[in-house]
Amino acid sequence: MTPPDPMCRPTILICDDHPVVRCGIRTLLADDRYRIVGEAADLRGTVEQVNRHRPTVLLLDLSFLGTLSLGVLPTVRAVSPATRVLILTMHNDLDSARDSLAAGAHGFLPKDAAAEELVAAVDALAAGGRYLHPALGAALFDRAADPDGALSRREREVLGLIADGLTHQQIADELGLSVRTIEAQRASIKVKLGVSRRAELISCARRLRLTTTGGKR
Repeated sequence: MTPPDPMCRPTILICDDHPVVRCGIRTLLADDRYRIVGEAADLRGTVEQVNRHRPTVLLLDLSFLGTLSLGVLPTVRAVSPATRVLILTMHNDLDSARDSLAAGAHGFLPKDAAAEELVAAVDALAAGGRYLHPALGAALFDRAADPDGALSRREREVLGLIADGLTHQQIADELGLSVRTIEAQRASIKVKLGVSRRAELISCARRLRLTTTGGKR
């Protein structure tokens, strides 16, 4: 029987700032189903590698040296629209999962998941689907009927500062985050609240009492 052409396998890019994690993932996925095309240890390298390889699946750590990686997702989509993004993280919480999916990720998996679950998640994304850790998926479903409650604590802070008239740069400076992260948070807030205009964001912030004039942030 003729072996499958290696060039036809789904391609995988591994992006994590811990070499031992990258090595472990590479070992888990080292079979005839995938072709691992590269690795990156920082966000700049992630964009460069995505642009170079246009991978089928990008395995992306949620946090690089304390910086959220979600702000890089718009660039990833721009340079490689077909790439599916699986967020891997030590933060096994609902807010992180929700923020990741709202920012454009196609899957979310805690790093303490079983090896078989990582393979299942990569299989799902490589086939054009999505994947969410089952326990987190159930929690997201339970909250689906409460859009106001869907905002994370950080998103509520950002929304309050937007309503107070601060620019993205000013919000980033106040919260100790990057402008890209603030832009990703704003995009997530719009999706969760179902709004598109600044005036609608301000109205929501006032209703939720998140502005300095409308209550505590």
